[in-house]
Parts: sequence; C-alpha cells; structure tokens
Amino acid sequence: MNVNRNTAIVTGVSTERVPMSPLRKTSLLAGVLYLLTFISIPTLALYSQVKGANYIVSAGPDTAAITGGILEIIVALAGIGTAVVLFPVLRKQNESAALGLVAARILESGTIFVGVAFLLSIVTLRQAGAGADALVQSHALASLYDRIFLLGQSFMPAVCDLLLGFMLYQSRLVPRGLSLIGIVGAVPLLASYFAVLSGVIGQHAPLAGLSAILVALFEFSLGITITTVM
Repeated sequence: MNVNRNTAIVTGVSTERVPMSPLRKTSLLAGVLYLLTFISIPTLALYSQVKGANYIVSAGPDTAAITGGILEIIVALAGIGTAVVLFPVLRKQNESAALGLVAARILESGTIFVGVAFLLSIVTLRQAGAGADALVQSHALASLYDRIFLLGQSFMPAVCDLLLGFMLYQSRLVPRGLSLIGIVGAVPLLASYFAVLSGVIGQHAPLAGLSAILVALFEFSLGITITTVM
C-alpha cells in the first residue's frame, strides 16, 4: 500500500514534488556562484605578509599566502561560471552583450590567475632559500600583483557589471532598481581605476576602496536575489 498516495487522496493535497524549472536551476546555480566570488575577501589580510618588504628572508609558514591563492583561484573560476551559466538566459535579450560578458569574465579571471602566480612566485623564492639576493625580484612581483589587481579587480568588474546591469535592466529578470545599482556603480569604479592609473589617488587610498562599494553591493544582492527569488 502506498501510504503517501492514499494520504494525498484523502486530504486532497498532492505529495508529489514539483520539478524545478530550468530557469530556476540556472538562477540558483548562478546565485551560488556570485556569492562564492566573495570568499576572497580574507586575502586582504592573508597577503599582508607575502607582500611585505622582507618576506623572503623571514621565517614562518607560507600557509596564509597559499590559502589566499587558493581562494582567488576559486573566485576566478566562479566568476567565469556566473557568465557561462547565465549565458543561455541573457542571450535571449542581447546575444552580443551576453557573449561580451562571458569574454570579459574570462579576461577578468585570467588576470586573477596571473596575479596569484606573481605572489606564489614570491613563496617559491622563499622556499628555495633565495635570500636577500632575491629581495628586488620579490618586490617587483608584489608590485606586479598590485598592478594587475587594479586591472582585473577594478576595471574588468566595472565592465562586467555594466554589461550585466544593462541586460538585466532590459529583461526585467530582476528588479530594475537592482540593475541600476550595477550600471551606476560601475561609474565610480571606472573613475577610480583611471584616477589610480594616472596617479591622482593611491591604489590603497580610502577613496579607491569606497569606489567599489556599489559594485560589491550589486553583485552580492544579485546573488541573494536570483538564489531566493528567480
């Protein structure tokens, strides 16, 4: 005897599970991936030692730097995943822009991979016992990381969010107010990128950090929204 079936007949309420729609599956996966891109926030602290002036001649474990590298690699892969997963939905609105988003995300993630390679090269020099003779090289690698971070995690996210915000605004897949945060938020981030590039403000100045708030708010809110609502 099928108890569940008989119960459903008596109560008039179906106990069968309603299958998840393809759009719901897509939005859930994309939302999780967007939220996953925030796990690299601890790298600000994790990288403080490896970017230090005397890291390769100091003693201690390399765990923090390696952990930071792993987190950034996860973020890079998740970033590509967000664009790839959303592509079938976004292409119905604007195929060229959807392809542009995938390309921009791949480029953004590529710069993250290169940045991780720079910092892990410093770890390699330390583990190899390069000593004081390699201080110049380690400083150069840390500077290269900062420079490519500026490109990959300031300029490219602004481009990505402009494209995504534009497509979401047109499609109304999410509230238009949320889409506007992505579009408007990209402007100060782009302005900050060019200001740092031209030497008007420092890369680690408070103003540079503040310029990323709207973009971070957009991506985090988008992750929550499409995970729980769409």
